[in-house]
Amino acid sequence: MNANARGALIGVLMIVVLLGAGGRALWLWLDKPIARVSISGDLEYVSASYLQQQLAPLIRGHTWLSIDLPALRDQARKIQWLREVKVTREWPNALRFELYEQDPVARWNDDALLNSRGQPFLPGPIEDFGRRLPDLGGPEGSGREVLAYYDSLRRTLSDLGLEVTQLRLEARGAWRFQVNDNVWVILGRSDLDTRLARFIAAWQRQLGAQASQIRYIDLRYPNGVAVAWHGETQTSAEAN
Repeated sequence: MNANARGALIGVLMIVVLLGAGGRALWLWLDKPIARVSISGDLEYVSASYLQQQLAPLIRGHTWLSIDLPALRDQARKIQWLREVKVTREWPNALRFELYEQDPVARWNDDALLNSRGQPFLPGPIEDFGRRLPDLGGPEGSGREVLAYYDSLRRTLSDLGLEVTQLRLEARGAWRFQVNDNVWVILGRSDLDTRLARFIAAWQRQLGAQASQIRYIDLRYPNGVAVAWHGETQTSAEAN
């Protein structure tokens, strides 16, 4: 390599070193401690102050450029009541969180809530929602199925003036539901549509007028229904 070529190579290397040093200095100058965190979103159930308390530990000790935004988003999504999170940097040293709340449509297995997609979540510090929610329950992973059947029952029975206040799917696949906070209806595992039609016929024919006296109605029979009455240990059967 001649002297001119060596000189050109050394010049290029010097430029690379200077650019690298300058870039490092610029990074250090920009990578400041996070000075401000802003929260936006349509929050109905949880307060911004609660969310700030939950988010603060996630950013503590991090700097503006160095913090891993995808990892931060994943951590924030684990906060109770948050369905989705978007996080962005804002010049010069701030972060903005755009938060999407869960939409509770039912209580689930006594200690959780169910969102509109049939996904359970824990209510955290929020217990009183200011509105009534149906009480649903089922095995792990059955939230979507139970919610779908609840919606079907609700539409079917609303014409009778009946409100489905509880619905349970048992581990072995049997269904039972409660109407108007009073009467339990046992459907079992098979022939659900046929049994439900039998319940509707019996309710319209006689049982609706006696609802206050009924403990439960059992439809797990080839024909007719069995009715348990308050104050009685025996059940009476009604044929079609």
